[in-house]
Amino acid sequence: MADEKKQPQGLQFQISEATAQGLYANLAIVSNMDSEFILDFAFVQPGQNNVRVHSRIIMSPKQAKRLAVTLSNGIMQYEEKHGTLDISSPDAK
Repeated sequence: MADEKKQPQGLQFQISEATAQGLYANLAIVSNMDSEFILDFAFVQPGQNNVRVHSRIIMSPKQAKRLAVTLSNGIMQYEEKHGTLDISSPDAK
């Protein structure tokens, strides 16, 4: 995965206004098979049992690993600036 600093030269990224607004997800489910990873993103509302997946990303194992490395690096940079994130309990923010 290329971050903004390392975008391949010559590629021009376009994003629709709706996509640029983004969607909030507080749940991610990761599934995998031998040839792909499936990432489902959802928003869980307190007190409700129904969870609707609002975005699904399917990628190759190599792309999934690149994403994992990119996220890990981003989290390390975030924690250097803002302190360690506590994920020891589901309610930790």
